[in-house]
Amino acid sequence: MTIHVEGLVAIAIFYLLILVVGIWAAWKNKHSGEAEGTDRSETIMVGGRDIGLFVGGFTMTATWVGGGYINGTAEYVYLPDYGLAWAQAPFGYALSLVVAFFFAKPMRSRGYVTMLDPFQQIYGKRMGGLLFIPALMGEIFWSAAILSALGATLSVIVDINIKMSVVISALIAIFYTLVGGLYSVAYTDVVQLFCIFIGLWISVPFALTNPAVSDITVTAVKKVYQSPWRGSISKNDTWVWIDNFCLLMLGGIPWQVYFQRVLSASSATYAQVLSFLAAFGCLVMAVPSVLIGAIGASTDWNQTSYGAIAPKDREQADMILPIVLQHLCPPFVSFFGLGAVSAAVMSSADSSILSASSMFARNIYQLAFRQSASDREIVWVMRITIFVFGGLATVMALVTGTVYGLWYLSSDLVYVIIFPQLLSVLFVKGTNTYGSVAAYLFGMLLRIGGGEPYLRMPPFIYYPGWTIEERIHHMTGEKEEVVVQKFPFKTVSMLASFLGNVAVSYLAKYLFESGKISHKYDFLDAVVSKDSGEIMDKTTLVTRGNNIGLSEMAPVKPRLSVTLAAAFTRRDTLPAETVEEEEEESSPDSSHHDE
Repeated sequence: MTIHVEGLVAIAIFYLLILVVGIWAAWKNKHSGEAEGTDRSETIMVGGRDIGLFVGGFTMTATWVGGGYINGTAEYVYLPDYGLAWAQAPFGYALSLVVAFFFAKPMRSRGYVTMLDPFQQIYGKRMGGLLFIPALMGEIFWSAAILSALGATLSVIVDINIKMSVVISALIAIFYTLVGGLYSVAYTDVVQLFCIFIGLWISVPFALTNPAVSDITVTAVKKVYQSPWRGSISKNDTWVWIDNFCLLMLGGIPWQVYFQRVLSASSATYAQVLSFLAAFGCLVMAVPSVLIGAIGASTDWNQTSYGAIAPKDREQADMILPIVLQHLCPPFVSFFGLGAVSAAVMSSADSSILSASSMFARNIYQLAFRQSASDREIVWVMRITIFVFGGLATVMALVTGTVYGLWYLSSDLVYVIIFPQLLSVLFVKGTNTYGSVAAYLFGMLLRIGGGEPYLRMPPFIYYPGWTIEERIHHMTGEKEEVVVQKFPFKTVSMLASFLGNVAVSYLAKYLFESGKISHKYDFLDAVVSKDSGEIMDKTTLVTRGNNIGLSEMAPVKPRLSVTLAAAFTRRDTLPAETVEEEEEESSPDSSHHDE
């Protein structure tokens, strides 16, 4: 195995730069939030809630524009059976950020710390723990998938050991995340996004002008070496295309990596502006990946050092971006592009690891088990879980061949379970824990019932239009018959979950409040409790000045009730007008608490 010294030096420079920036960001902001009395744990999770437009725009864009984004976009444009028409990620995620505009304001204006806060506030700590499961799976499997992709990418260009490259990349990301939390992640995102943009755009002109590459405007509409890279959508696949697009557009919202940026913004308005900036950034950053995919489809590989057999025929279509960089660009350009790809992967991995540890430390450890935990204790729990989750993602990337299938399934569960629940808890008045449990079960059953070919998981629900196709399994290389669902069952599962939440919530409310079912059977304390009227009237979190503490939702120790209420409604993070309205509505006896 030949090790390219120039490539290793380029990677080392990129990694060292990112590590130095991460440590500098941690040192620069080590006292952030102390003047306002913000807990250190909260500072690690959401910074000092002072992330501005420049850094915020870059870090939110980098959350989406990672290794999977740039590699996946190039791959789909290159693949003959798909093309640009099926490269849905750029437009899907961009629209996701536009739609997320409506979610950003209520989340940020309430001063939440994680995405799971409103669920635990309305549905209780147990339901919050259940919703943590698909959220954690999505973050961990996503990190593992992109680390796995990084190992394959580096091995293509510099011929270094895959395992070594994955471990080193993961350790660097874990280290600066441990040291500085969100500040280190945000500032390194700025550097990483610059690296991606410059690295790929430097490579594109050299690849375009390579003698082996035909005019991409011709190959877009005319078959030269393979089908036109513009692609097309057949009538039979229309519903599949719509289903996948809705998955990207709506399923891209309920992720902690997104809301971590929203909740770290200096105001609710800034949080909304950041979403629009990131949407524009996603489209801009996809352009070089689209061009590289088109270049791959327009290349006579027999004229290159790669060989006569095209990447698609060697089952290497997923690595078309690094292959184009290596074989169609000069060495110094390809190594710079390689550094850009490595930076892209790290920008996604660090965000997911921090998000998973934030949700566990706050919503599981602190609010569900150790409500009296000190701030120092929470900080240490975060540090330990950053290391544990980062290590778990690394191990999965190295030893699990089905990591992509696991991520596909978990991201689908985020779409069909968490999104409808988030929609309900923020915008629908009157949903409760009974509806949430029903929605959880509906969504999971309908999605898993559709099967997952990548994991060899056969369906037990055959939706209309299903067919049997012969495919080559990605691990064994064997031909096998798989059931392909042509029906948009993922989106239907999401809608069923949402409607189930609303229907069961109102049904439970009616049955208990009308006396059809005895109050003693309200075992979840979701409808009939000492505060049932308060709960059912205030489940819409976007109404003016109505703040609900966890103490109203679930039984807690009396001496901790004020602390737990404050955990969800920090007055220093609320808009000034909201605080004034609360003071006007409060009684004289309670007014002295706000002074």
